Amino acid sequence: MKQTKTTELLVGMFVAAGIAALFVLAMKVSNLSTFTQTDTYTVTAHFENIGGLKVRSPVTVGGVRVGRVSAIDYDTQRYEAVVSLELDQKYDNFPEDTSASIYTAGLLGEQYIGLEPGGSPDVLSDGAEIELTQSALIMEKLVSKFLFSKAAEGGQNVDAQ
Repeated sequence: MKQTKTTELLVGMFVAAGIAALFVLAMKVSNLSTFTQTDTYTVTAHFENIGGLKVRSPVTVGGVRVGRVSAIDYDTQRYEAVVSLELDQKYDNFPEDTSASIYTAGLLGEQYIGLEPGGSPDVLSDGAEIELTQSALIMEKLVSKFLFSKAAEGGQNVDAQ
């Protein structure tokens, strides 16, 4: 009888450890694994199209994560998406003419914002706006442009003959 209780206890501990491991994995996958709150400052950027960009997507410079997307909204005056970026305070020296582009990690990966520092002596401060932006590359638009250009070339060849 004692052996059965010990076995049940060990199985229970094994199941609890498995559930804890799944929880940690879920936090890593959903980008919620950073529970520590660091000092940040917020800048905004306007984009014509943000594609699949999501809140909590990374903001990187040269492959190093320097912040996260904190909010996404729509500007009804400019008809563009407004993306708020929370940048870590230790990276507080980005020039005012820094540009922001939306990239995709891998072929079908998540989207993130890449910053390219400019050369201005003035730096971005809390509440500043990044003026130079490049929207997400939308694969459907790219494929349709390619197909329409090939169809137009085919039509021109037929007319030339």
